Amino acid sequence: MAIFKKPILSALTGKKRDIPSGLWTKCPGCGEVVHNLALEENAQVCPKCDHHFTLGARDRIRLLVDEDSFEEHDAALSSVDPLGFKGVTTYEDRLATYKKKTGLVDAVTTGTARIDGHAVGLGVMDFAFLAATMGSVVGEKITRLIEFCTRNRMPVILVCASGGARMYEGMLSLMQMAKTSGALALHAEAKLPYISVLTNPTTAGVMASYASLGDVILAEPKAMIGFAGPRVIRETTHQTLPNDFQTAEFLEKHGLIDLIVPRARMRSTLAALLGYLDVK
Repeated sequence: MAIFKKPILSALTGKKRDIPSGLWTKCPGCGEVVHNLALEENAQVCPKCDHHFTLGARDRIRLLVDEDSFEEHDAALSSVDPLGFKGVTTYEDRLATYKKKTGLVDAVTTGTARIDGHAVGLGVMDFAFLAATMGSVVGEKITRLIEFCTRNRMPVILVCASGGARMYEGMLSLMQMAKTSGALALHAEAKLPYISVLTNPTTAGVMASYASLGDVILAEPKAMIGFAGPRVIRETTHQTLPNDFQTAEFLEKHGLIDLIVPRARMRSTLAALLGYLDVK
């Protein structure tokens, strides 16, 4: 028989209080627990350490453009299942799930807008839709946007985020790398500017095509940017990689990125660049 008995704490504390879920988020940057309202008011940036959380396409558009100036293009363009992809979950089922979950038709939203009065073509990728993978619709919408801007002599701004090519569409997905790059080449021949904004993460096929082709390349702080993952590179090269490898800061230091811009200053920075480029 035990000499000491375990105290019955439940009898002392009374009824357990229920804490509503979904009100707080733990910041991966500093470990602080931040109220979701504070994140929302700060454009999904941690007020403690400035960690940049993922931001949805619609919220980012509202943050960047003049009020009520955005006009969406190709809003109904939707992916099909060209390969008849089979698995535990079919491609069509996955598309339906993400459409319902995000309210988007695919991983990029494109259109025209004004930034501090400057007319621009704007495309914004949303990582919440199938990790912003690039399929036929993403490539087609971005290509159409670039071609529209070339015809109408407007600058293009693409806000990039992606986990890479969309495997459910096979070669049709990889073809978008060449298609978007070709459209940007013609845009450059017309002597029109293209600004690329890299957010966390921007990787693989998107990074190997239009994301890295900007006349000016901006990035959000500490964004992960690269083609292959660090494990693949480490095993291929048999070298020890720097701790900050594939971060925006590392790439700025080595010349791939022109400027790292916090989210709160992105709109004013884009407006300044458009002014320098004499874009009306």
